Amino acid sequence: MVPVSLYDEVTVEETSAGISVEADDPSVPGGAGNSCYRAAALYREWAGGPGGVRVRIRKVIPTEAGLGGGSSDAAATLKGMIALTGKSPPSGVILSLAADVGADVPFFTLGRPALVEGFGEVLTPVEWKVPFFALIVKPPLGLSTREGYERLGREAAPPPVQEDPPSFREWEDLVSAVGNDFESVWEEARPDLRRTKGELLAAGAEAAGLSGSGSALFGLFRDEGDAHRAKRSLGNGTGRRLFVARNI
Repeated sequence: MVPVSLYDEVTVEETSAGISVEADDPSVPGGAGNSCYRAAALYREWAGGPGGVRVRIRKVIPTEAGLGGGSSDAAATLKGMIALTGKSPPSGVILSLAADVGADVPFFTLGRPALVEGFGEVLTPVEWKVPFFALIVKPPLGLSTREGYERLGREAAPPPVQEDPPSFREWEDLVSAVGNDFESVWEEARPDLRRTKGELLAAGAEAAGLSGSGSALFGLFRDEGDAHRAKRSLGNGTGRRLFVARNI
């Protein structure tokens, strides 16, 4: 997993009592169903305060996209709580709190490329020397992660044989690693995903694929100008949202 420059803005403020979550996107749930709420509650339980918290979210990352928007917001909430209170848990405790919120949250507390194993709680930083620009395309409809895993229909696999973590020193290391089992899962139900992947490749992406459990797809470019030209060619009023992001 690799962090990119597409981000939401999360503000954490102390209040007199309770936990509230406000977002400028009506599709984002409030209350205990929100990952930021859970992150604030778990941190407050560990720290013994503050008395109340308000979390405000300005959304840019699309929901139901497989881009880790909710998870990154939850990690940002944990970091905001630390800044607000001045109480920083040991790294192991932070990872434990993050894992209790959701599978991808520990990765976003790390803030660098990592091999992610288990259900998301086993993180191994990887060497990354390959700059890239990604054209991210979010179709009008989202995909359910739960349904994706149900369609995948696999039992949990045994842990892999321990090997040295991968490293990404050359462009080919990156291109050859692109692949996603969820693409075949949605092939019949969502043929538009394959078409969009084909559009990305035709527009000059050197590799393309589904992000996470979808529905966003990405194409990889070495040059930022090429990524923006591809964005213009694909942005043809189909209701899709397009973003150019770089690795960070």
